[in-house]
Amino acid sequence: MAAHTMQNLYLLIALAPLAGAVAAGLFCRLIPRWLAHTAAILGVAVSFAGSIIVFQDVQAGHSFNGNVYTWLTSGGYSFHVGFLIDSLSVLMMLVVTFVSLMVHIYTIGYMRDDPGYNRFFSYISLFTFSMLMLVMANNFMQLFFGWEAVGLVSYLLIGFWYTRPSAIFANMKAFLANRVGDFGFILGIGLVLAHVGSLDYKTVFERAPELASATINLWGAADWSLLSVTCICLFIGAMGKSAQVPLHVWLPDSMEGPTPISALIHAATMVTAGIFMVSRMSPLFELSTTALSFVMVIGAITALFMGFLGIIQNDIKRVVAYSTLSQLGYMTVALGASAYSVAIFHLMTHAFFKALLFLGAGSVIIGMHHDQDIRNMGGLRKYMPITWMTFLVGSLALIGTPFFSGFYSKDSIIEAVKLSNIPGAGFAYVAVLAGVFITAFYSFRLYFLVFHGAERFGKEHAEHDAHSEEHHGLAHGQKPHESPWVVTMPLILLAIPSVLIGFFTIEPLLIGEYFKGVIAVDAVAHPVMAEYAKEFHGAVAMALHAAVSPVFWLALAGVALSWFFYMQRPDLPAAIARRFSGINTLLENKYYFDKFNDLALARGARLLGEGFWKFGDVAVIDGIVNGAARLVARLSALLRPVQTGYVYHYAFTMIIGLMLLLAVWVAPLSISK
Repeated sequence: MAAHTMQNLYLLIALAPLAGAVAAGLFCRLIPRWLAHTAAILGVAVSFAGSIIVFQDVQAGHSFNGNVYTWLTSGGYSFHVGFLIDSLSVLMMLVVTFVSLMVHIYTIGYMRDDPGYNRFFSYISLFTFSMLMLVMANNFMQLFFGWEAVGLVSYLLIGFWYTRPSAIFANMKAFLANRVGDFGFILGIGLVLAHVGSLDYKTVFERAPELASATINLWGAADWSLLSVTCICLFIGAMGKSAQVPLHVWLPDSMEGPTPISALIHAATMVTAGIFMVSRMSPLFELSTTALSFVMVIGAITALFMGFLGIIQNDIKRVVAYSTLSQLGYMTVALGASAYSVAIFHLMTHAFFKALLFLGAGSVIIGMHHDQDIRNMGGLRKYMPITWMTFLVGSLALIGTPFFSGFYSKDSIIEAVKLSNIPGAGFAYVAVLAGVFITAFYSFRLYFLVFHGAERFGKEHAEHDAHSEEHHGLAHGQKPHESPWVVTMPLILLAIPSVLIGFFTIEPLLIGEYFKGVIAVDAVAHPVMAEYAKEFHGAVAMALHAAVSPVFWLALAGVALSWFFYMQRPDLPAAIARRFSGINTLLENKYYFDKFNDLALARGARLLGEGFWKFGDVAVIDGIVNGAARLVARLSALLRPVQTGYVYHYAFTMIIGLMLLLAVWVAPLSISK
């Protein structure tokens, strides 16, 4: 295609979801539901079709890096809206638009009875637009626009049911946690602008080697590596968006939003923004071993310790949410090992099977009449066969079953960490290996409790999860039912890539030259991918070799233990929880991160604000203002007796005043003579 035509297509891909959002949002009270969802779905479908065309164009060797609009020029700085279309951005565009399209279709069935139907479609289309602007950006300014836009729309979506206090608390928590990360992110962007003088990726990456030896003084006499500080600041932004410890606290609570948005936030958008950003910034991160080590250790902590929390959850969506946290930790570990292509590979495979698991969980919730407590389920396999089969596919992909897509990406991460020489790689390797067992255990705990075993529905459970979307559940004697086709069709379409896409894409993405010239890796200092390529002998050989790898046996052990605990001896988990009550309490309280934030940070901020109010406002500002008012009142009280209304009193006052003025004026003259 002609270059001008392709540029118009890039604009169409980005703006089509925005047009759908505007149509469904501005006229949400006027247009019928069918028109709102048609406009929104059509916008995303156009973006997906356009992304396929652009992908083919990029595969033919054409890329694009240019500005389409100058937003601001100030002094020697200029800020643009522009697109960078290469193999990395087009892969993200395909994933974002496909998963978003599936979520849009699914929403027709899931939100069918919701009064905010049109508004919801507007929000999810706006979310897709924001993410596309982020991944297509060719400069930090536009990246930051997309970054903040996805944060804003996630706030609107998590708190979509705004009459619930828990939803309002959750969306405020997400907003504040992301603001902390974004503060670091904008500091990193500020350092880039201050030392390079441009926010354009190409310019910054070209100048990066010159800054490798540059230092910056933050406090005291110590000099810090400029690139290390910049990369860590940028990664703090990724810690907020991609929910890494300790900025992960918002993501489990984001389950307060409707299930379709849980899938969209956790699978293809928002949480993947941080992984994409670090991969895009690989020319900077490769120049700082300190930053890479920091990234790897944070990812390893998240992958391991967030997985533990999935074991004790009883809300079907929260189990899947904690698996997202753990898998994001895996991706972050890969980034720290300089295996950026592996991180993006896992991002892609994870997007499909995690969207499948969330939408499958939503289908179960529909079938259970909005009961989310897995203790009230069991035996759903015969009532919801399509949901059961697709959910099993998603679970098998998540735990890394050979030949499934998750196997190829997850095993590649573990292998990359094993080959890494970055400080912290040893701890990270142990963490990701242990995470394999934990992931398999909690994934199949969920699967067995929901789809197998005794039927526990149709009666109210003694304890309901406080975070459930609804507390309706099935009435006595009612049976679950399979969801309508608009819900099951996206499940089937997502199950297909969850099985196949890893097998067909591992070689071009990790061994081939798909990311050549896009992702920068210092092959001498960080030879992970070069070593990985030597050990890779094809997708089939990799799957067959799994039988002798510890990863496969750890996953199998997790599934087997889960089956034994929840299918054979369901009394054992409760007995173990009582025996290790201290550990259970620690997990129930999510390592006390929320309590620390509430007591130390939130309460500390309130106390500080109260101190400023009492001292600053009441004592100082009010003291000055009220003091001036009291002074005027006292002077007025002294002068008030003179204001009698009698002319001779005023004449007498004038004479006295004149005499005082003469005395003041004449006295200096007499002294000078």
